[in-house]
Amino acid sequence: MPYWLFKTEPEAFSWEDQKERGAKGEPWSGVRNFQAAKNMKAMKKGDLGFFYHTGEERQIVGIVEVIGEYRKDPTDETGRFGLVDVKAVKDVPKPVSLAAIKADPKFADMILVKYSRLSVQPVTDEQWTRICKMGGL
Repeated sequence: MPYWLFKTEPEAFSWEDQKERGAKGEPWSGVRNFQAAKNMKAMKKGDLGFFYHTGEERQIVGIVEVIGEYRKDPTDETGRFGLVDVKAVKDVPKPVSLAAIKADPKFADMILVKYSRLSVQPVTDEQWTRICKMGGL
């Protein structure tokens, strides 16, 4: 199964906001990067992703599930970008910080470490398993 990481500024849209959306989830809109959009185009219903708070927190705080595949983003006036729908699945009991990830040499090739600005990115099976363990899952 493909795994992903979704980055958000908690002041704009937080993990608590995502959980409040319940089973209906939330459109992951506003992405304006072609690589991030390509990643979302590859997503399928049922794929899981980490929910990552940027800013001062810089940590993985939850897990989301893709519940709606790529479609046009109505907030994009150019019509070039799309979105997926995601819903909260579970909290990460012990949030995993970017510092902890960077400190582990096994994550040296992780996109979060190498290209930290990419807002939607793939996560390998090995990275997923290791981060879940670090987070108490």
